[in-house]
Amino acid sequence: MHAFSEPATAKGKAVSFQRDDFVLYRDPERFWRGEPNHTFVCRISRVNTYVSGGVRYALLPVQGGFVNDAQSEYMRLLPPADAMRDIDTAPLNTAGAADEMTAAAMAWLTQQHETANRRPELPASD
Repeated sequence: MHAFSEPATAKGKAVSFQRDDFVLYRDPERFWRGEPNHTFVCRISRVNTYVSGGVRYALLPVQGGFVNDAQSEYMRLLPPADAMRDIDTAPLNTAGAADEMTAAAMAWLTQQHETANRRPELPASD
């Protein structure tokens, strides 16, 4: 039977993760063996809560694969605000605004512009 350690903490506060959160995960076995590629971005696919009070996570690395029974001590939340910061803070009124934005930010803005400037259409009926 597993002995669960204390939950991950950030400045003394317990961190709780939820399904579909994006996290940075460090594989402790790879790390301590000195192997490369031990830290990667994952999406939480399942939260397993045990009768003993322990919690483990099933993770889907964004580059493929699966991590089962991940401990929260080896995970750090990747807040959506950080992923969207370039869009949220883009200087849209300057001449070089497009040069300072990532390709993802430009694609998102283009999509928003296209959908916001046309009438909604009903699906065609057969």
